[in-house]
Amino acid sequence: MVKFSAYSLMISSFTPFHSIILKNPRRFSRNIPFNHSTKSRVTSYYQNVQLHTEGVMGASRYLPPLFSIAPMMEWTDNHYRTLARLISKHAWLYTEMLAAETIVYQQGNLDKFLGYSPEQHPIVLQIGGSKLENLAKATELANAYNYDEINFNCGCPSPKVAGHGCFGVRLMLDPKFVGEAMSVIAANTNVPVSVKCRIGVDDHDSYNELCDFIYKVSSLSPTRHFIIHSRKALLNGISPADNRRIPPLKYEFYYALLRDFPDLTFTINGGINSVVEANAALREGAHGVMVGRAAYHYPWQTLGHVDTAIYGAPSSGITRREILQRYQEYGDSVLGKDGNNRPNIREVAKP
Repeated sequence: MVKFSAYSLMISSFTPFHSIILKNPRRFSRNIPFNHSTKSRVTSYYQNVQLHTEGVMGASRYLPPLFSIAPMMEWTDNHYRTLARLISKHAWLYTEMLAAETIVYQQGNLDKFLGYSPEQHPIVLQIGGSKLENLAKATELANAYNYDEINFNCGCPSPKVAGHGCFGVRLMLDPKFVGEAMSVIAANTNVPVSVKCRIGVDDHDSYNELCDFIYKVSSLSPTRHFIIHSRKALLNGISPADNRRIPPLKYEFYYALLRDFPDLTFTINGGINSVVEANAALREGAHGVMVGRAAYHYPWQTLGHVDTAIYGAPSSGITRREILQRYQEYGDSVLGKDGNNRPNIREVAKP
């Protein structure tokens, strides 16, 4: 047992959900009816999340983020989000991370960076940065685009971000600053705010240190929602791809947070590649599940089951052919609209 003040990590008592799946893969159905269990998930989520008063109305228009698609640089752009929303009506979508400086210094061209179609709701803007003034201004500028939540990146291990940029996952080493940053962000928006982070950085990877980060950020700011990538980050020069593969997953850290911070909401991220695994995590008690590259590389196989299996909604009956037809119509409508042949066919067809 590891102790941190009132926090403890009892690893021996934890059964990871992926082990349950391997033992009995038929246990989790892909088509769960809208029964008491599904309703309870939605109800308990709203009871657990403590948002600003102004933010509750905006967030409650949509079903809660039981399933969300991770923010991925150069992947979760407008085109991909359009395709994803054609497949799933309820999955929460995240933008690529936008640096606060980009938003501030591109005030004359904000539609290019912040614009999206109304159909993409519910949608979360993820921003990154290490200067409070720019974070405040970027959040204020983003208000006109009516995002449903603002997320702060404390998890990106890219050398460009965590190295020379001095933000992303490196900020986990300075929880006091993150708390101040979240206060500044929250003060400049009327929607909920959240943090996406890892479970540790380099040798700062104990459960105690993770608890210290969560406690300080939530104490110093209105942040009540944390997305936890259940791997630590290594900042010794390995690639972002290796940082998604080499550090081991420690789901026990995530589930211990649920117990030790009952007034906060936590979404689990990392190593979850299907709706079956997402449902397994939710049944183990996860407040929400975030899926990354599996949702990009296999959009139909992954997102095609989210609305029915996760949210208990009736099937829309839409076929892959119909989705492709609608996406083609979208592509035809946006080709070259930014000038200089941008976006081009390659960019639109990428998803």
